[in-house]
Amino acid sequence: MRYTLPLQAQTAIAMDDGAAYMLLLNPTGGILGGDRLLSRVVLDPGTHACLSTPSATRVYRSLGEPSVQETWIEVGAGATLEFVPDHVIPHADSRFRQRLSVELGRGSRAILFDAFAAGRLAHGEAWASREFDSETRVFCDGAPLYLSRTKIAPAPRGSQADAPKSPGASDLRPTSLGIAEGFGYVASLVMLADGFENWQSVTDATHATLATMPHLRAGASLLGSGGCVVRYLTATAGDLAAATSALWAAARRSLLALPPFDLRKY
Repeated sequence: MRYTLPLQAQTAIAMDDGAAYMLLLNPTGGILGGDRLLSRVVLDPGTHACLSTPSATRVYRSLGEPSVQETWIEVGAGATLEFVPDHVIPHADSRFRQRLSVELGRGSRAILFDAFAAGRLAHGEAWASREFDSETRVFCDGAPLYLSRTKIAPAPRGSQADAPKSPGASDLRPTSLGIAEGFGYVASLVMLADGFENWQSVTDATHATLATMPHLRAGASLLGSGGCVVRYLTATAGDLAAATSALWAAARRSLLALPPFDLRKY
C-alpha cells in the first residue's frame, strides 16, 4: 500500500465475514480547484474488500481549474468488491469532475455506491456549483457492463436563467418537475456479478426494501448485461444514510449471501 498526501489509505481491518475493510481519506478536509487526485486499487483473485470514506467529500469553490478525482479498481477473478464512499458535497461556484473505472475479472462481484448533494443546503447553496460531472464505467474481461454519467451545470446565480420563464418555455433546472424537484440528495447503488443468474431475486429484494421507504423517490431495474441498479432521491442526509444502509444490506443478502456490513467509521 502506497499513498501520497493529500490522499491517504488507512490500514485494512479484517472483518468477521472475511472482508478487508479500508477507509480512503483526504485529511485536508476537501478538494480544491486544480487538485487532481488518483486512487488505484487492485484486488487479488478470490479476495473481498470493502472500501469507504470517513465522511462526505467537500468540493470547494474554484475560479479556475476544476477539482478532479479518479478511482481505478481492478477486481481479480472470483473476488468481491464493495465500494461505498460517502456522498459528495459541491460548494457554491465549485467545479468537480469525478471518474470511477472498475474492471471485473471472471466470476467476480461488485456493489458500487455513488451519491451527491445539491450543495450545502443549510447555507442555501442548492444547485449553486458551476460544474458537476460524474462518470462510472464498469467492464468485465474487457466487455462493457455499465456506464453512467451525470453532468450538471446550473446557471450562474443572478443570471437570466434564474428569471421566471414564460408559459410553455423549456425548464431543465435541477429543481424542475421530473428531475430532482424538492429533493437534495441523488444516489445510485449498482450490483454486478459475472456468472450470476438469479438477478430477479436481487431486484425483488430491492423492491421490497424500497416499499418500506415511501418517502423516497426511487426505482430499481435489471441491466441488460446482467446486474441491477437502483436510483433514489432523498430530502435529507439522514434519509440518504438510512436508505443506503437498508439497500446495501438487501444487496449483500441477495447477491453475496452475507449479513449487513458494520460500516464503522474509524
